[in-house]
Amino acid sequence: MALQKGDKAPAFTLYNTEKAEISLADYQGKNVVLLFFPFAFTSVCTTELCEMRDNILTYSSLKAEILAVSVDSLFTLGKFKEEQNLPFHLLSDFNKEVSTAYESIYDTFAFGTKGVSKRSAFVIDGEGTIQYAEVLESAGDVPNFANVKETLASLA
Repeated sequence: MALQKGDKAPAFTLYNTEKAEISLADYQGKNVVLLFFPFAFTSVCTTELCEMRDNILTYSSLKAEILAVSVDSLFTLGKFKEEQNLPFHLLSDFNKEVSTAYESIYDTFAFGTKGVSKRSAFVIDGEGTIQYAEVLESAGDVPNFANVKETLASLA
């Protein structure tokens, strides 16, 4: 059964591009937009994360922190973050545990790769409860950011 509104968000700790551990628990009392994306440097992923970058003030005004997760190595994510000037944490789920916990993982993806994060968006409130969940089957689609913002606005 897929995670949905009202479910407790699975706890996690992952490394960011600065090699520091980031946990969902670090954001207790804050709203989090948790994004999963297939691969750094691909066109749709770049478009998606740059949209978040370009709207960072909107998310800040909605009192939301953004965390973006992929199965890329933290070194790959570091280069991606630097090149795209992304002002939020990119987290490496290299072992695929968090993507699996959030049911946001492909068994088989493009070119026969296995265990790649599905593009998805979750809004998690300050209590650690999921308020919005969208897991996309097609990697060519992006989450409905209007719904994400609407959900955040309802939490204010």
